[in-house]
Amino acid sequence: MREILTYSALSGIAGFAIGIVIMIMLSKLGLNRDQQKARLIMEEAAIKSENMVRQAVLDGKTQVYELKLAAEKEIKDRRSEVSDYENKLSRREDNLNFRDEGLTHKEKQIEEKNKQLTEKYSVLERLEKELQGKIDGQLAELERIANMTVNEAKKELMEVVEKRMENEVTSYIKEQEDQARSKAADVARNIIGLAIQRYAQEEATERTVSVVSLPSEEMKGRIIGREGRNIRAIEQATGVDLIIDDTPEAITVSCFDPIRRETARLALETLIKDGRIQPGRIEEVVHKVQAELKETIQKAGEEAIFKLGLHKVDREIVHLIGRMKYRYSYGQNALQHSMEVAHLTGMMAAELGLNQQLAKRAGLLHDIGKSVDFEMEGTHIEIGARIAKKHGEHPVVINAIESHHGEVESNSIIATLVAAADTLSAARPGARFESFENYIQRLEQLEKIATSFEGVDKVFAIQAGREIRVMVVPDKLDDMACHRMARAIREKIENELTYPGQIKVTVIREVRASELAK
Repeated sequence: MREILTYSALSGIAGFAIGIVIMIMLSKLGLNRDQQKARLIMEEAAIKSENMVRQAVLDGKTQVYELKLAAEKEIKDRRSEVSDYENKLSRREDNLNFRDEGLTHKEKQIEEKNKQLTEKYSVLERLEKELQGKIDGQLAELERIANMTVNEAKKELMEVVEKRMENEVTSYIKEQEDQARSKAADVARNIIGLAIQRYAQEEATERTVSVVSLPSEEMKGRIIGREGRNIRAIEQATGVDLIIDDTPEAITVSCFDPIRRETARLALETLIKDGRIQPGRIEEVVHKVQAELKETIQKAGEEAIFKLGLHKVDREIVHLIGRMKYRYSYGQNALQHSMEVAHLTGMMAAELGLNQQLAKRAGLLHDIGKSVDFEMEGTHIEIGARIAKKHGEHPVVINAIESHHGEVESNSIIATLVAAADTLSAARPGARFESFENYIQRLEQLEKIATSFEGVDKVFAIQAGREIRVMVVPDKLDDMACHRMARAIREKIENELTYPGQIKVTVIREVRASELAK
């Protein structure tokens, strides 16, 4: 049994040893395979690296060749540029040499001219001394003849000139003072121009009568009524005069009071549409129209206040402002005129940095007296000042009302601006109605005044009589005489004519010279 165990142990050990030997052999065989693979990989890498080196060498040679070609081309171009610069420099050098020769020649000429000028200067000095001697001799002779020294003659001449200049300066100062009072000439010219450009207003041409259109001639008889009772009722209820003449299909309403005239016009239109024309109905319609017109007047005043952006205006003054909607002066609507003056005054005040609200208020209320001047005694200025004082208006506003026609001295810049804006609004062409006969007569008087001066060739009144152009004979008058004539014509127009606004006088002296080339 022991032998069997021993044999088994030996057999196991031998098997184990054989297994180890076999494993060692197998590992050696695997190692040989790896070495062969590694050898193959190294050979392939060597071949690839050799190929890459060859390719890199080839690429390098190609780049070197290309760089060599580019360098040769650049060197060739540079050589060409250098050659061009050398040629240019050579030409410039030739030009400089030529100029140098020219300058040398000119220097010689200048030296010769300097010599000649020096000689002439010495001759002139000698002649000047001789001339001065002769002048001194003539002055001495003149002093002997005139029994006056040169200083005395200068003094007398200066006195005459000073006297003339004093008169001119006095006249100029007076003119500037007048313009400053009426139109604020120092600052207002530019400001007024800006304000005029920024503001435009429609023109009014209505009269102091109203015309009511009729649907037919038969309506005239119905308005007159039996034995004239209807027309009498209308006139008594409204306080107007109805003019029924041969004018076809029209009745004229005439009254100095614009509110009554408007009341009668609206009442007549209502009665004509209604068809019931009788004394009782007439009185009822007139009362109704009066109530509606009162509301319309109040709304017109409130609208004017709103458009101007004013505030805290007494209700009674608002009503008086609305009444100006039906008041006309020389065909110009009083409310539109007052709003225009307010706008212009506000714009000018803004340019001067003044209180724009106060300026607009003064401009709007400057003619407030016209709303009731047909009911109260006194001028519209006096009435307006009383109304403003009664309702506690600002002293600047009261002074603007009193001074806008120059009857009272203005004590503020705003009052002066109101006067300027009032003149602009009332005097601009087309603002006020003027009859055709008066217009023609004024133009004829302007032309007659201008033609009364000697040397006048032609006269043209233009700009609706706002400018007169005088063409003079150039051989009889010089430029200074034209200035004197313009001043003389202006003075004569101011003394002999009555006109709104300003009239520009332009004297034109034209000289034409022509020759015929053959």
